Order: sequence, then C-alpha cells, then structure tokens
Amino acid sequence: MLHNVGILVLKTFKDIEKVFNKAGVDPAGIDIMAPNAMLRVVKIEGLDVCQANILKQEMSVCGGEVAISKTVRGFTNAILMGTIVQLNRVRERLTSQPFGLKGISKEIGEVLKNFDMKPHIIKAGKSELDLSERTHVMGILNATPDSFYDGGSYLEISAAISHGVSMFEDGADIIDVGGESSRPGAKPVSLEEELKKVIPIIEELTSKVDCPISIDTYKAKVAKRALEAGATIINDISGLRVDKDMPKLVATAGAPVIIMHMQGAPQIMQDNPHYDCLIGEIISFLREQAEVALKAGVQEDKIIIDPGIGFGKTREHNLEIARRLSELKSLGYPILMGTSRKSFIGETLDLPVEERIEGTAATVAYSITQGANIVRVHDVREMVRVARMTDAMVRG
Repeated sequence: MLHNVGILVLKTFKDIEKVFNKAGVDPAGIDIMAPNAMLRVVKIEGLDVCQANILKQEMSVCGGEVAISKTVRGFTNAILMGTIVQLNRVRERLTSQPFGLKGISKEIGEVLKNFDMKPHIIKAGKSELDLSERTHVMGILNATPDSFYDGGSYLEISAAISHGVSMFEDGADIIDVGGESSRPGAKPVSLEEELKKVIPIIEELTSKVDCPISIDTYKAKVAKRALEAGATIINDISGLRVDKDMPKLVATAGAPVIIMHMQGAPQIMQDNPHYDCLIGEIISFLREQAEVALKAGVQEDKIIIDPGIGFGKTREHNLEIARRLSELKSLGYPILMGTSRKSFIGETLDLPVEERIEGTAATVAYSITQGANIVRVHDVREMVRVARMTDAMVRG
C-alpha cells in the first residue's frame, strides 16, 4: 500500500495553519506546534572566539546547529540553523552567559520577530496604505529630459498631469514625482530647476487624483516645498545621506520616508561597483540609516526601505538582491522594489528599454513572492494586473 508521502513547503505561519487545520489538528495545539515547523537560518557577524564557541555549545544542547569557521582566529561569522522553538531556547540560555551574549540574544529575538511581522498600515496624509492587505503599486512620473526610459515625455505640465491621472485610473496606489534623473551618469540639477519642474505638477495633480503623491528627491528644500504643495511621501534615493536636514524635515512633517541603498552617486555609481558581502552591506546600511531617521524623531511606522536595484550594482548584484530580497524582512520595515525596465533586465534578455515589459513583469511577480510590499513601475496598468494575480497566489 502506498502512503502518498511528500514534502510540505511551509513558508509562513498562515501556510502552517492551513495545513494543520486541513489535517484535523486540534486548534489549541496549532499555536504550540507551529514554531516547530518553521525553520530559520540566522547569520551573526563579528563573533569572537569565546562567543562563537559558547553559541555552538548552546545551540547543540537545544537541538540546532551552528556553522562557524573551522579555524577561528580573531573574529568569525556564525550561521545558526534551527526551528523557531530551538532558537528561542538558545536565546533564553544566552541571557545568563557572559561575553556580551545577552545582547546577541536580544538581537536574535529582534530579527526573528521582524521577519514574521505583519506589514503595517502606512498613513500618508489623508490616505492609509494597508500593506498587509495587498501589494501596492507606485507609478513613476519623471519630469526630466534625461531619465533612461521616459526622459522628455512629461516635461510639459499638461502632459505630466495627464499621465499622472492615467496612472491613477489604471490602479496606481502612489504616484512618484521626480525632477532629477538618477540614471547612471546623470548630471545633478540645481535646486531652482528641480523646484520649477516638480512643484507645479504636484500642486495640480493633488486636486485630480485620490492617492498619495511622493516626491523623489534627496534635497530637503525640495521635499519641504513638495509637501507644502500636496505631496505626502518622501522618496530619498540617497537614504538620508546627502542632505543632513532631511531626517529632521521628515520627522517634523510626519511623512512616510523611503530610504534607499545606493553605492556612490549617480554620476559614478556604475564605475565597477564592488561588495565584499552584498546583502549584508545593504542590510547594514538600511539599518543604520533607519536609526538616523529614528533618532531624528521619525516614527518607526513611517519608514520604508528599498535595496536600490541598479544603483551601484552590476547585473549579478541585482539578480542576487531579487533572489534574497526576503532577507531584508529581518529589519522589520515594508520593502519597496524598483526594477521597472532597468538595465539588468535588458542585459539578461538582450533587449532595449522599449521591450522590457515582460522582463519587468517577471521581476515584479518574483519580488512579491520574496516579500516586496510596494513595486515602483512605469507600466502601471500591466503591473497592477501582475501584482493582483501574484497576490492571489502568494497571499491567498
């Protein structure tokens, strides 16, 4: 007699609950057993010899595993492998250990909590974006002559407004207005020129669309004027690094802020970008810049993070970010992913920018499966459909 033995792939607690319920498991036991069905692999960097050895011993006692360098000299990284139950047991045991292991226990607890955290509601002006309900789509409105895809198409205010209204009617949840191109090699524009491009668009668009408008800028003065004109979200590609007045402005305004990772500046960012540990460096940067925002008074539920696809990254870097995007969930913030028509799609498919919509659709769908909460796109109507279909499969 065959017993139909198979492997269950359970990625979330919701998956576990469904499987257990269908199997007729007592509901009272599901909460107790579910953490035993969820495996987590946790990386810890910069452990000294004592910390690494104690961690390995304690994890073994709790039934898990720790991988460290076979010859620990100075400092090492550790990879912890176990169920959530085993990792929490280790955390409890570490609280009574010396050598700073109590602090490490707290950090492990934070990333475990963050990874499974339900995305929160983002309040942007009068709008509320419930990111736990579905993936949200941000439409790109570039009032620039040199953006890599639509540069020059929306320089006239009437054309920009018409396009913004069309994106809203096609299902855009947010419209992102920018007045300075950030494509590789782009030249910076003056404060006055950027204001001249974006403020009239925002002022008129706010009366025509019923969705939040974000301002794509790294200049605090542009962001301030944009907020006064009706924008309610700030999208800073520099990750709050360039203009030191930006964090305080965001805090004072109470606006949501998108913190993006970028290596270098647009003028030089694609000059042989290099990383020793790509995802680790991106996570470290986003964590540090989120702390900058929090210290300035920005509310935790106003922060959104973006790994910065194409900003100081090679094709291989971008593909790795997509594959490992879910690792950014350990920071506990909603994730924005912007892949639309970018060069890594063109390099992979050997296609010009005008023919990258299918490649974009693939990256949007995959990003959602890996935890993206917001996708930033040029082709709103098509990508709204991709997002809805993917949500139906991923979120049930």
